[in-house]
Amino acid sequence: MNGTARLVRQTLTIARRDFIATVMTPMFLVFLLAPLLFAGFGAMGSLGAMTVGQGAEGKEKLYAIASSQDAARLRAADALIRPAIARERGLPPLATVAPTGDPAVQARALLSDPDIDVPAVLYGPLDRPQLIHANPVSTTARYMAALAEQAVRDRRAGLGAAPLSQPTFTRVARDSTSLGGKSAAATFAVVSLFVVTLMLAGQAVGTMAEERSNKVIEVLAAAVPLESVFLGKLIGMFGVAILFLAFWAAVGINITALLPDDFATALSGIAPALGFPAFALLYILYFTLAYMLLGSVFLTVGAQATTPREIQMLSLPITIFQMAMFGFALAAVGRPGTWIATAAELFPFSSPFAMAGHAATSADIWPHIAAIAWQLLWVAITIGIGARLFRRGVLQSAGPKLKWFRRG
Repeated sequence: MNGTARLVRQTLTIARRDFIATVMTPMFLVFLLAPLLFAGFGAMGSLGAMTVGQGAEGKEKLYAIASSQDAARLRAADALIRPAIARERGLPPLATVAPTGDPAVQARALLSDPDIDVPAVLYGPLDRPQLIHANPVSTTARYMAALAEQAVRDRRAGLGAAPLSQPTFTRVARDSTSLGGKSAAATFAVVSLFVVTLMLAGQAVGTMAEERSNKVIEVLAAAVPLESVFLGKLIGMFGVAILFLAFWAAVGINITALLPDDFATALSGIAPALGFPAFALLYILYFTLAYMLLGSVFLTVGAQATTPREIQMLSLPITIFQMAMFGFALAAVGRPGTWIATAAELFPFSSPFAMAGHAATSADIWPHIAAIAWQLLWVAITIGIGARLFRRGVLQSAGPKLKWFRRG
């Protein structure tokens, strides 16, 4: 057996050892279901926030102090304008009250009502309405002014509350993906790629430090070259990552089939510019490259740590580095074609994230060919440097330290 075949066999042996040691443990099941726990906590937090928001929203109203005729015109204008405003704006319902005494004093009393939130109050004649509000940048007060304007126009035109037109709404499928759908796909690609690399690549730090502390590395170093140990551990952890992604991809496909039709229709507008088959292939390639780049760095960093305290100290800069690459890639997605996007696509550690987003917004293929070649070069450079630093870091505990001065 030649040297190359022996090196490959030793590397795969180390990879199989790390893969089995990680997967065949009860804690791997907890790790595999960790996204479900995160999703459950997120759903509980969202449900609580929605409950609080709905409770506050039910106690919020817009008030108009007007006569019965003006109140009817305001309600007709509100029924005409409100459906055209997005529900996400959270526009409070309109309530009309008859004037009693001084309308200005009545309006201030309504605005200061402790039992209900009143963003704005309108009083006075509709052609010269008076609006009071507490928020200095109130949009509800401007909405009330628009209602008064519409009511005055309807009164002068002699129009009643009945609509004058009967629109027909027809949904037509687009021939191409919308700009918003491509941007949403790009954001999803960057966020999902960041989350999986954050969860999976960071494990290499703890794994290496643990085996250094219990002297397992010394046994492995005595049996096989340290380069095989480094590459084997990287491949083994990558196999764990592939198993993790395959499991959740299968779960996601089955959950998508159970979604309601309205929700599935809304998701159908989110599509990459390259199409799903090409985008899925590029996503897998960029995940592989991102994992190899970050995994080799984290494995090298973990080789320098010898205690759990050092692991904790190294976790913060690693997380900050990953967050920086994530923010850099998101900025590139938000500003395609700018120097920020070009810099994010060229910088080795943000390039996989930025190019995954680029695959969702552009249908060009040649940038991905160049980017994959560029990232493969940096994967080779990173693994080469990491293997040398790995050897130096391990040998600091497994053998004598380097002596700068020797006696003649």
